[in-house]
Amino acid sequence: MSGTWLTTRAWLLMLPLLVVMISVIGWPLIDTVGLSFTDAKLVGTGGSFVGIDNYVKMLSGSNFQRTLVTTSWFAIVSVVAEMVIGVLAALLLNQQFRGRTALRALMILPWALPTVVNATLWRLIYNPEYGALNAALTQLGLLDAYRSWLGEPGTALASLIVADCWKNFPLVALIALAALQAVPRDITAASLVDGAGPFARFRFVILPYLAGPLMVALVLRTIEAFKVFDIIWVMTRGGPANSTRTLSILVYQEAFSFQRAGSGASLALIVTLLVTLLAVGYAALVRKTAGSAA
Repeated sequence: MSGTWLTTRAWLLMLPLLVVMISVIGWPLIDTVGLSFTDAKLVGTGGSFVGIDNYVKMLSGSNFQRTLVTTSWFAIVSVVAEMVIGVLAALLLNQQFRGRTALRALMILPWALPTVVNATLWRLIYNPEYGALNAALTQLGLLDAYRSWLGEPGTALASLIVADCWKNFPLVALIALAALQAVPRDITAASLVDGAGPFARFRFVILPYLAGPLMVALVLRTIEAFKVFDIIWVMTRGGPANSTRTLSILVYQEAFSFQRAGSGASLALIVTLLVTLLAVGYAALVRKTAGSAA
């Protein structure tokens, strides 16, 4: 009886939260699912039922396929770069040197900046007329003339990846730095006595302590990178020639720019499903990693 009462009490305590979640998340989600099976426009009366036509059109369309490739490429390259740079920064900041505390504080600044501010700063850096990047490369003799880094399809996506890495690698570095504090000093000292080099010491002594936290960082950053919107929208709006258009931007354009609410809703649900599959896959990988470590 006491167990039943405790269970009932727990549900009663969670009831206000459940009501808020159903109101804020549940009902809009159900409404979006219903909308995705219609040809409704953004403005006007509700459209007619079209079944799965929106899903078939979206999945088979060349726009979706090209955008999926662009999004995947952006996510893979940016996350890999952030993980590598973040771990290297954490290893550096874990050493004893003068000014380490100040450097740790400065490293947080890019991550603490709002994404819109970060995107605006990098758009100014890449400016084809007075940007700092063009000026620096020209004065160093590495560039003959100023370039429009965000205006050329061949360089726009790479430029966005650099901006995204600068914004988000501090998160990986902070997670890795916190994990490095748990590495026993006596084990590190023993590896030095045994003559282990830097790479061997990292591979066999440090990396096992970083594996779990880095997996969490990998999950968070991959999901965020796959549904990226704000930094790309501020810097390029998906251009030039749709070379930097991601799935989130395609959803926005379909639903609001073209005012096709039905197909926009179906595309949004497709993106949600892809992100959910990523999250579930990574969660299983995290559990497997944790089980192996145990």
